[in-house]
Amino acid sequence: MSDNKVTNMKNAQVTDATLVNAYIQGSEKSLSILITRHQHRIYSFIYSKVFDKDVAEDVFQDTFIKVINTLKRGKYNEEGKFLPWVMRIAHNLVIDHFRKNKRMPKFENNGDFNIFSVLSDGDLNVETQLIKDQIESDVQELIKELPEDQLEVLTMRIYKDMSFKEISETTGVSINTALGRMRYALINLRKIIDKHDLILTN
Repeated sequence: MSDNKVTNMKNAQVTDATLVNAYIQGSEKSLSILITRHQHRIYSFIYSKVFDKDVAEDVFQDTFIKVINTLKRGKYNEEGKFLPWVMRIAHNLVIDHFRKNKRMPKFENNGDFNIFSVLSDGDLNVETQLIKDQIESDVQELIKELPEDQLEVLTMRIYKDMSFKEISETTGVSINTALGRMRYALINLRKIIDKHDLILTN
């Protein structure tokens, strides 16, 4: 697909998958349209985790460097799920940033959920949906390796979409304990994924 053809379709509802295929076939313009289409959502997601404009911009750039490298290597096979795939890359790069700096985001005890601090939910935000997608597609069996108390909380939160208040009432533990179990479940799930050499980003 030529750049001109892509440009002509820019205002039409061209799917991400079509643009990805066009870029793989040599249309640089397609990637530009994809970045423009999703940059606000991806950048906002990154900034909401790092709370630093310079760091957010660096992670955003690194995300699309990885996207470009993966596409050019022909390793992209997400079957049209371009945005969730990019968000997973951004999410992993944010975690890498915190690991390198030997710190994690501050925890706020507001009872919400977020993949990094296990808090902040709103209306089933992107990272929660990504965990659901990843568990359902990649690591459904692996979560069974988690300790029973962590598996219980993760299952209630991810599969049953229960609030931490509801989990606390159901399990008979404090909200803080439920939050802690969820946090350790995610940490251990990451270790289990690494142990099985699963790569969730490409």
